[in-house]
Amino acid sequence: MVLRESPFPSRALAALDGLAQGLLCPGFWALNRLLDLQPTTAERARGRRCCGCTGRALAGLACAALLLLSLPLTALGLLLWLPAQAARRPFACHQAVTAAALPPWDLQQRRSFTFVTANLCLLPSGLAKFSNLGQTLQRAAYAARQLAPEPPSAHASLIPPGHGEAGGYGGTLCGPPRPHGEGGPRHYGSVAVEVEGDAAEHTPAGTAKLLPADASQRFPADLSERFPADADFLCLQEVFDAGAAARLRQQLAKSFPHIVYDVGARGLQGCGLKLFGSGLFLASRYPLLAVQYHCYPNGAREDALSAKGLLSVQVLLACAQGQRVVGYLSCTHLQAPAPDAAIRSEQLRLGLHWVQLFQDAHEEPGDIVAFDVFCGDLNFDNCSRGDEPNQSHEIFKLYRDPCRVGPKQDEPWAMGTLLDYLKIYEEPVSTPENMKRGDGPGAGGRGGGSRGHPPQRPLLSLQEVERISFITQLASRSDHLPVALRLAVGPRAP
Repeated sequence: MVLRESPFPSRALAALDGLAQGLLCPGFWALNRLLDLQPTTAERARGRRCCGCTGRALAGLACAALLLLSLPLTALGLLLWLPAQAARRPFACHQAVTAAALPPWDLQQRRSFTFVTANLCLLPSGLAKFSNLGQTLQRAAYAARQLAPEPPSAHASLIPPGHGEAGGYGGTLCGPPRPHGEGGPRHYGSVAVEVEGDAAEHTPAGTAKLLPADASQRFPADLSERFPADADFLCLQEVFDAGAAARLRQQLAKSFPHIVYDVGARGLQGCGLKLFGSGLFLASRYPLLAVQYHCYPNGAREDALSAKGLLSVQVLLACAQGQRVVGYLSCTHLQAPAPDAAIRSEQLRLGLHWVQLFQDAHEEPGDIVAFDVFCGDLNFDNCSRGDEPNQSHEIFKLYRDPCRVGPKQDEPWAMGTLLDYLKIYEEPVSTPENMKRGDGPGAGGRGGGSRGHPPQRPLLSLQEVERISFITQLASRSDHLPVALRLAVGPRAP
């Protein structure tokens, strides 16, 4: 199936949307600049106060005047923008045309797949200041360079030769999904786990270490200063800014030819007015067969203005014995405010339902399903009392969180992925190297009943983990720690 790149069914509607965006631009720019005048804690520490109090006051007056003058254009832009959104598909796709066919997959051989999930906090700069971050476009460019440091031709799988390496598509993360009943697709694989042991201490900088099965006795949390070079799937959250999304797309397309971006149903929806998309962004080295997005209907408070939801994709991994080998990946961002555990539980329930409907709709007879991964920013932890309804949710019966033992009990090496945004520029956590050396005042720890450390890592369906890493490379550029996870899939044991 060929996925059309433009989210609009015709050029006329795309042109109408472009005209509406142009009319909205002056007012948006003025409001964004007005909010952006608030300095971050790092700017305050450097003595930078936007040209001093007088300069900030004058800039604020100028932005406020422009905002007022642009109101007629903003009103006209909204009148054009709303009907355009009603006809818009809730995502756009970039798919590079590749001449080479996917190589066959010998099902007696083992293969690995690597996922990265990260909340980049790429809101418009004025809104990012509420998280003590700014310079959204510069942060997006930096993140893109780190996520895709080299072109696809230089991508090297970490699977040894002769273990089913997938040619130009490299190594990947894989695992069997939950069963779909009699006569359904074939679910491939048990997991073979390799153990590097103490040799992991001598790996080059940026190489994520492997966690063996008894990691709780032998390893603390695995921190890596760099993103894995063999990542196959990127699941990103809070990519709200259009300019930031464009920079990510331009850079990542060199290594990830299949990208889903601009995700979310904006405008007047059944669940209210959505001024922002979902912030979800997905990049894959493997072709996309199907894509689906659903908006959560119960967003509340500030989250009600964004189209938070669930993005699901079906990817083509290989061909085996004349049949498709496919994988399923779902990415989400749940309700954020602490008191809203009931909302998050309902969103998880809806997400599981939508995942099942998506898989049922797109599976074909004879499909071999390699993995089913559910990941994203879930906005709850496994220890806080207020998150108890989420900690015992049904999702943990269908998927396995590799960092979790059970409700209120994590693996000893697990760590939080949310940072104290007021302390992200302090020296112990201001650089990837400093953050890796120790758990400073800006780093979120798990336990102690402290909320705010969401398990922003993949939830795996009946899988064993080959490696999981918490990544410090976005230190001082995001208030979250990215997570990388790698699995291996092989033939079932006899």
